Amino acid sequence: MDLGLKGKNVIVTGGSRGIGRSTALAFAAEGANVAICARNPEALERARAEIAALGVSAFAQSCDVGDAAALTAFMQAANDALGGIDVLVNNPSGFGMADSDEGWAAGFNVDMMAAVRASWLVVPWMAARGGGAIVHIASISGMEGSTRSIPYAAVKAAMISHSKSLALSLASKNIRVNCVSPGSVEFPGGVWEQRKLEGAPVYEATLKGIPFQRMGRPEEIAAAVVFCASAPASWLTGVNLPVDGGQHRGNL
Repeated sequence: MDLGLKGKNVIVTGGSRGIGRSTALAFAAEGANVAICARNPEALERARAEIAALGVSAFAQSCDVGDAAALTAFMQAANDALGGIDVLVNNPSGFGMADSDEGWAAGFNVDMMAAVRASWLVVPWMAARGGGAIVHIASISGMEGSTRSIPYAAVKAAMISHSKSLALSLASKNIRVNCVSPGSVEFPGGVWEQRKLEGAPVYEATLKGIPFQRMGRPEEIAAAVVFCASAPASWLTGVNLPVDGGQHRGNL
């Protein structure tokens, strides 16, 4: 299937590792030019080199997306470097797990407001190019209640709601907005690998709750994100797509 992404220009925030890195590489493999940001400059440069090795334009800039000014500077630099933006993927998480001021602030600033601010910026750029696609990375935690990570679940639910509202308001500009909600995904340096190495009981308990009896892989999430942004998904907007191996058991 031709996904119609060759020559498109894509921003993936939080693109140096895990789901963000896999998503950036998946777009590059389809022939799209990709801009990424992250806080760690070394990991960021490694990811940029991997993207460039696929024969596309690759731009990277160190950025804390929770800092509005830094995010704006990155987004504008990416737009200038690539010559316009067709796709935005809002990926990073502050992993605000603790029910405290710090936990709520991390989720609100890094997950929610970074997605809102980045979306504000790209809308006129996309509209000038005749349309585009925005994808939020939320979580199945936003689809159900939580006793372990109240701020994280609430913020991810807000992202799901925001993507639906944005989809409705931007349809007239030919900009589609969707949300991909991963289940538990394991990768080097990620939260679930850390819990496994620590021997945390929650790791095995979570694993037993997944019908396939394994954690997800970043590449599996990336494939769904790329499809949501692709030409064959032209009638797909306002959707929250769980990618979780059946981990979320609800009908909705």
